[in-house]
Amino acid sequence: MTEKHWKLEGDYFEACNCDIVCPCVYLGNPDQGECDVIVAWHIQKGHFDSTSLDGLNVVAVFHTPGNMFTGPKWKAALYLDEKANKEQADALGKIYSGQVGGFFGVVAGLIGEIAGVSSVPIKFEVDGKRRSLRVPSAIDLTIEGIEGADKTKESTVSNAPMLVAPGFAAVVAKSTKNSYSDHGMHWDNSGKNGFYSRFAYSP
Repeated sequence: MTEKHWKLEGDYFEACNCDIVCPCVYLGNPDQGECDVIVAWHIQKGHFDSTSLDGLNVVAVFHTPGNMFTGPKWKAALYLDEKANKEQADALGKIYSGQVGGFFGVVAGLIGEIAGVSSVPIKFEVDGKRRSLRVPSAIDLTIEGIEGADKTKESTVSNAPMLVAPGFAAVVAKSTKNSYSDHGMHWDNSGKNGFYSRFAYSP
């Protein structure tokens, strides 16, 4: 397709069923043999050609039945902010499905099944070291940064081979609530791994 000019930046966080810190960021096998992960993005500033994407939220859910990188391939579901108009939703769909390259173009090659793409209310909140996400009847997620030896600084993972926000140190966190129920996938992974950081993506 015709090359598009796009860029996104803002805050992101994730939570999965691995213990702290999950080995997947170092290309290892998930602690439980498979990984169930929820990833949420709040786009503070973004555009797709002339379409503004400022202020919108996006959530992706992945089930990986083995090693994330050597397979088998992932099952995925995508949730787009209901505040997005048709033009914005189309743009987000193209970016997050990997159709216009960048980080998501790489991720798209690891996915074997798209369970669904939905337009839903997404509540994304940031409060100090706490991040929370609500999608009615599907997702209830809260994580909190883990205290480091120096209590004035965040505990981070940097320069790992696979981070959701390349170029940013991931703050190590732990979920206090992590439940999901949709598309035939159901779990409660409270008390397990989380990460958060800034993000910036472009082709």
